[in-house]
Amino acid sequence: MTKRLFDEDVMCSCCEAVVTDCIALKDGFGIELDQTVFYPEGGGQLSDVGKLRAGDKFMVVSHVREKDGRILHETKEAMSIGTRVEAAIDWQERFDHMQQHCGEHLLSYAFWKLCGAENIGFHMSSDMVTIDLSHEVTAEGIARVEQLANEHIQSDRPIRAEWMEAAQAAQKATRKFNDKLTGAVRVVAIEGSDACTCCGTHPPRTGMVGLVKIFKAEKHKQGTRIHFLCGRLALEKINRCWQNLTAAAQLLSLKEEEINEGVTRLQAENSELRGRIAALEKEWAVERAGQLLAETEIRNGVKDILVQAENLSAGAARALAQELVKDTQVQAAIFYADKGRLNYILIQGEAVEGSCRKRIAAVNELLNGRGGGKDNQAQGSAPWQDNWQALVKKAFL
Repeated sequence: MTKRLFDEDVMCSCCEAVVTDCIALKDGFGIELDQTVFYPEGGGQLSDVGKLRAGDKFMVVSHVREKDGRILHETKEAMSIGTRVEAAIDWQERFDHMQQHCGEHLLSYAFWKLCGAENIGFHMSSDMVTIDLSHEVTAEGIARVEQLANEHIQSDRPIRAEWMEAAQAAQKATRKFNDKLTGAVRVVAIEGSDACTCCGTHPPRTGMVGLVKIFKAEKHKQGTRIHFLCGRLALEKINRCWQNLTAAAQLLSLKEEEINEGVTRLQAENSELRGRIAALEKEWAVERAGQLLAETEIRNGVKDILVQAENLSAGAARALAQELVKDTQVQAAIFYADKGRLNYILIQGEAVEGSCRKRIAAVNELLNGRGGGKDNQAQGSAPWQDNWQALVKKAFL
């Protein structure tokens, strides 16, 4: 069994090791070592990545997993059993993971302490970390939680990880303890703060987390999902957000603290303009529909109308369709370009036999498009083609 050096010294970034096994995986190989500094993915935390060096040869470790008690370092190439290697993790990535995981403990404790909410789910990705809470929390509660977590970071509290019997761990834990755990378990304890069972990596002191920032809270099932980042990753995201905010403020000739008021005003103006455009499109649709109906002859009891337009909005196309279908003898197809795609609406009046749903299937096949609908109306879209008008005329005329 591999000796887990990351449990003994989380600040250790490299070690000497011997290859004890090499197994074929779906996409590469799994290298097993007699000891390792690489943390395998688990408990919501991502695995370490890094390199194995044997003499002058370097091999990238892209992922580390634990299966049936075995720690496998995933590589593209195989390595012979007995090979002596130097195993070195990507320290920046390890430190990022430690900051995020420790921040998760601090937030979970604060939500439990201040809001009575339990952490029932934890996930870490490369660009965001989430906690799922057992019940909904208010914006005010979230703000107080973030403040307490950062106070515990700023007070630079010691963090200790130790193995103990489950009964002792149950007494030490500050939050809910899993009663199903038996035997020896690992407890991560932050002085005067969180203490719970955990297999992940954490810095020796809370000050190394730097900061914790909650970026979003949303309803999730019966509770709340919290999106946050810590340390370097939090600072980078804050900087990106600030740069975007500053750029937006400059475009609007506003101060940063006025951006919310400015956007609210723009939304109101945009809504008013949309209303005006819709009214103008309605007027155009009434006039254009009248022209088309007047110039179209009835053949076999049907007024067959084909509309092709390079510059037509979706709103105008829908308005035109609504006006045309007021004539019970109309069977119309409206084709228009919008946002780099070819769009189409098929409609027919109450007196027309057949089905738009069946007709659009033929159009989809002709233009390699997708769409559907009902017997009296269907719509779809297809990739842009320079010769679309010729294809449509050939099919409909």
